[in-house]
Amino acid sequence: MCGIAGAVGLIESGLPDAVARMTDAQAHRGPDQDGQWRSGERGRGAVLGHRRLSILDLSEAGRQPMIDPETGVVIAYNGEAYNFGELAAELRALGVELKSTSDTEVVLKAYARWGEKAIARLRGMFAIALWDPRDQTLLLARDRLGIKPLYYAEVDGALLFASEIRAMLASEKIARRLDPSALERFLWHGFVPGPGTLIEGVKLLPAGTCMRIPLEGRPSRPAPYWTLPKHRPVGEDEAVADLSERLNEAVKLRLIADVPLGIFLSGGVDSSAVAALAQRAADAPVTTFNISFEEARYDESKYARQVAEKLGTEHREITLTEQDFTGHLDEALESIDQPTFDAINTWFVSRAVKQAGLTVALAGTGGDELFGGYASFTDIPKARRVASALGPVPQRAKAALADAVVAAKTGRASEVSPQTRWGKLADVLGTRGDRLALYQTSYALFTREMNRQLALRPSGTLDWGLDVARAAELRELIDGEPDLHAVSLLELSSFLGERLLRDTDAASMDVSLEVRVPLLDHLVVESLARVPIARRFEPLRRKQLLREMMADDLDPAMFDRPKAGFELPLAVWCRRGLGPKLANTFRDLVLAHRIGLNGEAVGRVWRAFDKGGAGVYWSRVWALFVLLRWCEAHGVEA
Repeated sequence: MCGIAGAVGLIESGLPDAVARMTDAQAHRGPDQDGQWRSGERGRGAVLGHRRLSILDLSEAGRQPMIDPETGVVIAYNGEAYNFGELAAELRALGVELKSTSDTEVVLKAYARWGEKAIARLRGMFAIALWDPRDQTLLLARDRLGIKPLYYAEVDGALLFASEIRAMLASEKIARRLDPSALERFLWHGFVPGPGTLIEGVKLLPAGTCMRIPLEGRPSRPAPYWTLPKHRPVGEDEAVADLSERLNEAVKLRLIADVPLGIFLSGGVDSSAVAALAQRAADAPVTTFNISFEEARYDESKYARQVAEKLGTEHREITLTEQDFTGHLDEALESIDQPTFDAINTWFVSRAVKQAGLTVALAGTGGDELFGGYASFTDIPKARRVASALGPVPQRAKAALADAVVAAKTGRASEVSPQTRWGKLADVLGTRGDRLALYQTSYALFTREMNRQLALRPSGTLDWGLDVARAAELRELIDGEPDLHAVSLLELSSFLGERLLRDTDAASMDVSLEVRVPLLDHLVVESLARVPIARRFEPLRRKQLLREMMADDLDPAMFDRPKAGFELPLAVWCRRGLGPKLANTFRDLVLAHRIGLNGEAVGRVWRAFDKGGAGVYWSRVWALFVLLRWCEAHGVEA
């Protein structure tokens, strides 16, 4: 795994220095090697920068940027092509000489031979920049699920790109100006959905797309080479057999590394499945890791221990105390590349694994989205039926009904009305059964009314928290799909694609750890789309099909307990040791106003949480805290 940066434009305009600054700002992503290449000394051309975290072929033969001597094509590459061995064999059969055992050279030679079509032949996670002197263009490409990020911006007749937003800012060519629309999207989600970012003018290349940039620095529209699959069921036995084969293959491919490797093991279904399939494919005990807590309510280490004992893994347990968390909080917050209410948990577990001597870790990310583990798979279909049935009722009557129900369910409100579940009832009824609107409402941090209070200058132009174009894309994606598959598509596109994967990348790469996610192998995703709905999802939220995939190694009944995702005891810690830090931040009205927030409304949210107000959870205050602190640290203003 690595960090890449680069530019296309007028070389004399300071682009090499800008790329050098962007590359240096990503040293944490690649502490082993660095390099820069430029197409010439003057005129229009390209500059590529690279920081390397050595995973395959640790020698100088894997250094980047890498040049193909036959065609002159140059690559800067972040990621892994797990099928590089298969592609290498095919290339050698065609007479192509390979001088290293790195996947980078295989990707470079594949592109030199097959052109842009080579991207669709890669099986893995990647963000790639390829300079092609044959047509004087730069190609940017991103993996299908969006596991590896790639940002870009047009500035002064040039295009700049990098693996991180902080690197883009380090170029000194990007104005540190907050995008007002992005602020509103952040308040809705607790992160900023792409393709825009919090920084005005900086965009995220969409997952599964390629984009070509000519010497003039003006990019073409990102062109998709893959999209999330529609539900196309085949026979049950055939579908399940194919899924089993794909899953085992995906895990086995991700065990290939020339450095120490381990597995995040929470003890839940997803991580246990990955651990079981990995141990099945390995020749020796694999290493598993678990983070435990002193707070019993949040500690699931005993379940991870049971799984590890049953599989025979080499298991390591690390306890994270409130004192450890507070002592390293500033460091953890600095790892956040773009404000998000999550990521901190991944940083702490990644740090522990890295300190234990590992460079690669496998995670069970994607299981809930693919097999129906979230509450959204039960709640949204139910809510759709209710909201559709009440669609003809006047909005004022629905609002009155919602107020009465909320009062009965939650009691007397604090300074801020409930912002979760029953508190969102008015918004749910206002969707009139629209599936995207329901999905967006279910994940909204705040109600629509609270969002209007928090933003100093609300635009009122968003479509249920999304810009209009993105909302239209998602509605087209789920059009005509069964409810459960539609929810899965939205989970993969939004919660996972826009938050979990980006947060995992930033947090893990901050400590120079590569995280691999075998459940998100695109062939696994495609295979699941062919499984009949009932076989794939029912019983709802149990992930029964995934349990069966590891039944030869682990008794499915081991997981018959309430679902509990891996999260830190932030609700407790925010009121205790972290309380003064948060309170001071929320009292800073000038800071809030500087980024476009209503400081008085922000303060009300904090006080409601601190006093235990109904339906005002830790994620609400934490998201606002991280946003304020990030903007202050990076000098970003509205």
